[in-house]
This record gives sequence, structure tokens and C-alpha cells, in this order.
Amino acid sequence: MKKIMAFIMLTLLLTACTTEKSKETEQDGKLEKVQFVLDWTPNTNHTGLYIAKEQGFFEEEGLDVEIMLPGEAGADQLVAAGKAQFGISAQESITEARVQDIPIVSIATILQHNTSGFASLKKDGIESPKDYEGKTYGGWGAPVEEAIISSLMEPENADVKKVEFINMGNSDFFTAIERDIDFAWIYYAWTGIEAELRGIDLNMQYLKDYTKKLDYYTPVFITNEKMISENPETVRAFVKAISRGYEFAIDNPDEAATILTKAVPDLDEELVKASQQWISPKYKEDAARWGEQKLEVWKDYADWMNENSLLDGEFIPEDAFTNEFLPK
Repeated sequence: MKKIMAFIMLTLLLTACTTEKSKETEQDGKLEKVQFVLDWTPNTNHTGLYIAKEQGFFEEEGLDVEIMLPGEAGADQLVAAGKAQFGISAQESITEARVQDIPIVSIATILQHNTSGFASLKKDGIESPKDYEGKTYGGWGAPVEEAIISSLMEPENADVKKVEFINMGNSDFFTAIERDIDFAWIYYAWTGIEAELRGIDLNMQYLKDYTKKLDYYTPVFITNEKMISENPETVRAFVKAISRGYEFAIDNPDEAATILTKAVPDLDEELVKASQQWISPKYKEDAARWGEQKLEVWKDYADWMNENSLLDGEFIPEDAFTNEFLPK
């Protein structure tokens, strides 16, 4: 009994010391260090994040955010393992991760609608998915690619088996499209805008135009379940700061582009400005607030994956995302 009482007293003492230390940290104005991992090299999908850092929005919320590139380990793995508190992913990746019991959660979407699609040179005459027959597609070898192309071709009575699939890895789109492939999957906000600046005319088939089940959220901000349960105020502070960053970019695309190129000097300034003009209106688009996610969108994409035998396990959409931390 004496040992139990001594343990209780020690626990109370340590708790009091920890609480007092936290108060002292707040009083000293020290910032909580947070690590954030990108999904790819910096681009205009990430502008609001860099604005939140440059404009001091993170500091105002008590955060010192370090922005990291993903490296060999992707954002999903680093965030799930707690090596980074936050990161960028996409609905399709989270859906697959959740059925494997990987505890990542989407806390805000960057864009309201899927701006990706299949691009080809206009001169090649690929104007619809039916025209994919007899053509070569360059991708990265994921099963979902063939399934998506097939789902676009089938309603037009076209056969995906007549498409040649090659893995082009990290090859440059513009080199590959002139030499090795006929079409590829791109995000128009970056590669499509770059094509415009180069004077290259593209044909685009946007996924969202063919079925609402492919109008999923990509990209999104993620954290893990442990952060949500143990550090909800940190999550709330982070989301509040990035929300301000994206609202700033919506209202001030030119200034937002300048902030991004200042933070990442290696980026092409002309491309960033043109891309920012294109993407800023799409951050919030038809939503009531930036970052809002709908359960229906999460259910639709999971249904599509199940229909194409791409999910090996039960997916619970309600557990994959939350709007809880978005500013009211």
C-alpha cells in the first residue's frame, strides 16, 4: 500500500512539474516544433503552406513548422510512423492505407475537385478515351492506372487491352510525349500550364468529367490518429494557419506566387505565376470554406475501387477524414 501511495504521489508531482513547464514555455513565447513532409517537389498545390510560414500564421498559432521533402519514404509512411506530424497525401492513397490499418487521416483538402486527367499532344488527335486504343500510355506501373483508363474507355465501347502500358518512372513528360508515349496522367495546374507556356497544345480528358466517383480529393493534408487523440490543439492550430494561407492565396494569387518563388528560388517564376492564377480559384471553388470534405466523395471513390477489385479489406470512410479542425 505504501508503494502504491508513493507511486501516486510521484505521478502527481511529475504531472504538476510538466504542467508548470508547459506554462513556462508559453510564457517564454517558445514555439512548438512541428515537422511537415511534402508529397512531391514544391509547387502551387503547396502555396498556402509556404504563405502560412512566411506570413507568420504558424507563429501566431504557436508553431515552428519545418517543411521537408519526402525522400525515399513517402509522406504517408512518415506521418503514420510519427516521424512527421503532418504531410500531404491524396484520397486514393489514404483509402488504400486505411484498409491496411495504416492510421493516417485527412484533415483538409487542398482542392475541391480533381484537376488531374490524361494529356496528349493535340496534333495526335486523342479527343476521347475511345481514342486510347492502339496508343501507348506512360505511367508508373500502379494497378489503379489501368483500372481508371478502362473505366473511361468501357462506356465508349473501347478495349483497354488495345492500350500499351509502359512504366516511364520519373521521366520528363515533355520528352516522353514527343518520343516514347502518346498520353500520360498529369495535373493540369502544373504540367498543363507549363505546356501552355511552351506553346504546346494539349488535349485533356479530366477524370471528373467522366464519372463523379473519380472526382476525389487530391491532394489533401494528413496527420495520424495519435496526433488527433493526444494533441488535438496542435492539429487545430496547424489547420487554422494553413487555412489562412490558402485564403490568402485565393484572394492574392500574384502575391502568393511571389511568396512561393521566394521560398523556393529554384522554381520557374513565370510558371509559378501562371499556375497560381489558374489554381487559386480552385482551392475553395464551390465549398462553403477552404478544406471542407464531403463523406459522399469518400464513399464514391471507395465504391469505385471495390467495383474494380482494388481494395483488399474493409474501408470505413468516416474514419478516413475529418472536418473537425477547420475554422468555423
